[in-house]
This record gives sequence, structure tokens and C-alpha cells, in this order.
Amino acid sequence: MNHAAIDNLLGDLILNKMTLLASFGAVCMTLAATSAHSQVPTYPDRPVTLIVGYAPGGATDRVARMVGKVLADQTKQTFIVENKAGANSNVGAEMVARAKPDGYTLYVGSIANTINHSLYNKLNFDLNKDFKQVALLALVPNMLVVNPNLPINSVKQYIAYAKANPGKLTCASSGSGSSIHLSCELFKIDTGTNILHIPYKGSGPAVADLLGGQVDSMFDNLPSSIGQVRAGKLRALGVTTATRVPFAPEIPTLIEQGIPGFAVTSWFGVMAPAGTPQVILDKLNLEINKALNTTEVKASYFAAGFISPPAPNSQRQYGDFVTSEIDRWNKVIAAGNIKVD
Repeated sequence: MNHAAIDNLLGDLILNKMTLLASFGAVCMTLAATSAHSQVPTYPDRPVTLIVGYAPGGATDRVARMVGKVLADQTKQTFIVENKAGANSNVGAEMVARAKPDGYTLYVGSIANTINHSLYNKLNFDLNKDFKQVALLALVPNMLVVNPNLPINSVKQYIAYAKANPGKLTCASSGSGSSIHLSCELFKIDTGTNILHIPYKGSGPAVADLLGGQVDSMFDNLPSSIGQVRAGKLRALGVTTATRVPFAPEIPTLIEQGIPGFAVTSWFGVMAPAGTPQVILDKLNLEINKALNTTEVKASYFAAGFISPPAPNSQRQYGDFVTSEIDRWNKVIAAGNIKVD
């Protein structure tokens, strides 16, 4: 056989081998895509646990149960809310960070987790590295309220009163490091005021002392104090959202009253352990957004004072939001030299 014939034979063999390899690769890709696609409708095929880092009855717990009930209806699987309170939600967060990343143990996180990232010197987990953000669940506005016996009827008067009485005007909170506390700290930074922070063990005792006149003011979650405002027992000065809230449109924002860019909203969202398969994260995001658009969740939110997150509420949007919140509260905590351990 001459050289030309050998070259032609070798060329044919190489071409055939390449064609075979290409065909084999295409088959593998098709099988992988089919396998990935088939995982979506089969998840979940057993109960899912939603870990809440607080005791039953709080805002995080209520949101988890509202949405969890609808998720169970949609997926035909039980969504169990399990409360693991402790260390300002860090106990529950650490539990989920160490859980098997299979989509069956999820964490209902909140603004507290992005605050804790800088507030605590030592955490046994990293919010950025140990979690994947799935979807926001709800937003809750804070509201600056004062005891009606104070001669204050607006945010401008509140600032003037604070400057005329440095260190004497008191601002209560549900605890050091809470979003209620950090709202007050951010306000002090933005307005150059000296206001005395008084921490309590929960919003209930703080509101009780505010009603009794033992403390002067509070940046409370709107749902917990709007009833007292409408009964005339507290005076609302402004909401901390960028725009007025639909269930209390009569209350102006702090931005409207001369504090540009002041927007603090408590929030809640679902997080999964890092390493959870993307197809499961996609399915969860889809089902959560579907649940948020149901009449049942919308009615429950409106009655409770929660706001649904804006569409499309993607995983990337939520992840970017969490990163921005960590950066924001890190600056406030550093400026206020706030630590809890």
C-alpha cells in the first residue's frame, strides 16, 4: 500500500473516531439534561423543614407559616416550620448552614442575619459562603412613633427636640442589634443627633414602656404598633420606607420630611445550604413566587401589614440585596461602635 493510500485510510479512521466521539458526547449531554430536567418535578417528594431562628408568634414565624401553608398546597408535600430560637437567630442559621444541601432543610432568614454578620465578633457560619439565597418572602416597614404627651408632631420637630435635649430623648428597641435599634442608629448618623438608645427583650415590653411614658420614642415594626397609633395611644411621625405604605397611606415617609435616602425595611427570605443543586433552587424560587401571587397570601399579608417583594424576585436579585444589606449595616455598626459579644 502506498503512502497516499495509508494517509487516506488514517484520515478516514480519525474522522470516524471523531464522529463517534461527537455522537457519544451529544448523547451524554442529552442524558444529563434529561436527568436534570426530571429532578424538577420530583422535588419535593417528602416533607420540607423551614427553620425559623425565633420563637413562635413573631414576624419571621408568621411569614414562614403563611407561605409554608400555600407551598404545601402547591407541591402536595408538608412544609414544617421548626423554631430554633437563640442568639438573635444565629442558632437556627448555624443549624441550616450545617444541614445536608438537598433542599429539605431551609432557613427563613431576615434582616437580622445581615446585621449579625458585623455585629458578632465570632460566628460559626458565613452568611455569604454557607448559604444560597432562594427568594425574598416579605418586607415590613418600620415606623417612628412617639408618646403623644411629647410636644412633637413631625420628624422636623423630633430632630429639633433631640438637638435641644442632647442625650435626653430616648429611643427604645426590641434589643441591641435589632433592625429597630439600627434604624435609630442610622437616624442619629443621618441627622447628627444624640439620642439615648434603650434596649428591651422584645418589641412588646418596649412598646409597653413607650405607652406608659417611660421611654419617648421607637422605630417599631409598623404591624405591631399601628393599632396603638389608630387608637390615639401613640403618635406616628413617619414610616421608614422609600414610599408610603398601602395600608397606612396617611403616614408620610421620613424622606418626605427632609431625610434624603432614609429607607429601612425589615425583610424575610428563604435561604438554602450552600451546595444545594441549582435545579432545586430554581424550583423553590418558582414555587415561592407562585405562592406570593396567590389571593390567600396577598390577603394574609395585607391583614398583617406585610408587603410582597417586587417582581421578578430572582435568586440573583435576592443575593445582591443580601450583599448590599451586609455592607450597609457594617457601616452603621462601625460608626456606632456597636457590639454584643
